[in-house]
Amino acid sequence: MESTRYLIVGGGMTGDAAVKGIRQRDAEGSIVLVGAEEHPPYARPPLTKGLWAGGDEAKIWRGTDQAGAVLRLGRRIVSLDLDRHRATDDQGEEYGWEKLLLATGGRPRTIAGADGVVYFRTLDDYRDVRARMHDGARAIVIGGGFIGSELAASLAANGHRVTMVFPERGIASRVLPPELSAYVTEEYRARGVEVLTEETVAAAGATWVTTGSGRTLEADVVAAGLGVEPATDLAIAAGLEVENGIVVDELGRAPGHDDVFAAGDVASFPVAALGRRFRVEHEDHAKSHGRAVGANMAGANVPYDHLPFFYSDMFDLGYEAVGEVDSRLATVESWEEPNRKGIVAYVDDSGRPRGFLYWNVWDHVAAGRELIAAGAPIQEAALV
Repeated sequence: MESTRYLIVGGGMTGDAAVKGIRQRDAEGSIVLVGAEEHPPYARPPLTKGLWAGGDEAKIWRGTDQAGAVLRLGRRIVSLDLDRHRATDDQGEEYGWEKLLLATGGRPRTIAGADGVVYFRTLDDYRDVRARMHDGARAIVIGGGFIGSELAASLAANGHRVTMVFPERGIASRVLPPELSAYVTEEYRARGVEVLTEETVAAAGATWVTTGSGRTLEADVVAAGLGVEPATDLAIAAGLEVENGIVVDELGRAPGHDDVFAAGDVASFPVAALGRRFRVEHEDHAKSHGRAVGANMAGANVPYDHLPFFYSDMFDLGYEAVGEVDSRLATVESWEEPNRKGIVAYVDDSGRPRGFLYWNVWDHVAAGRELIAAGAPIQEAALV
């Protein structure tokens, strides 16, 4: 059995950040990180962004081992005994721990029976798709959300023929206001992407898709970005509280367990500024929550009060967003150039801001956080 002061279950950006958070408080305590991928922790955003634009793959690595953590890669923790402080991996090895962090992230949503579809999420997925996108290659991208829109734009920008298929009325329609989503959808079409909106997938394979309307599409690769579901199986089996993620307090602790923590994609954490719990799947939260919870494991006891932001790039369109950015909310908007440059505030029934979208506008996230925290009704003039 391998014993350690800190056991981190999950080898993504959150696990890496937790290692570094621990080291801020505890320079010597032993850390073991168990990750299911064969690769050490790496940055994920370049997989749909920078690497397609000529970025250097060597720059994505997070250098987790340099912080003194022992990495057990290509392994998956399959059972936990919280009373005995034991964890067992899929190779039968047992780990003893003093503090446990669950940073298990999420599992891609899949299409039943769709063998050979690449559910785009990992470095190996990127390498797989890249290897098959030779000159003149065609790709089908299922999904019009965060991953699907970025991947489709990057493929098209590299000269590949791309077809997008998704059931919503427009690209990123769950985030963008309807008019802006419609504009973005037409921009993709103008750049040569075939966009099939309000269309379902009846069946799919490695190189083909049959749509709900009966159309058959063929390609060199079929990739899907359908979002993720929090990987909570371990937590549920161990008896931890789970509600759209592993429930944690402001320190990242699981209720009733001072020595068990969760962070990143898999954690349901309280956001005081918005008066509710959130589960966030983006880079900023993975790094900031992971680091904060890691430090708390080592005794910092500092509540996590960071309001995470996220960003996206789609051809020459891009944005930063913070807070609750949901197209079902009412909006207050200020446009310098309609649909090209402006600010959108997402507001509640009293006009108080819940989130902000900065569309081709940069370095305003801190101001958005202040307005959300203030909780006062907002007018268009306040957005300029």
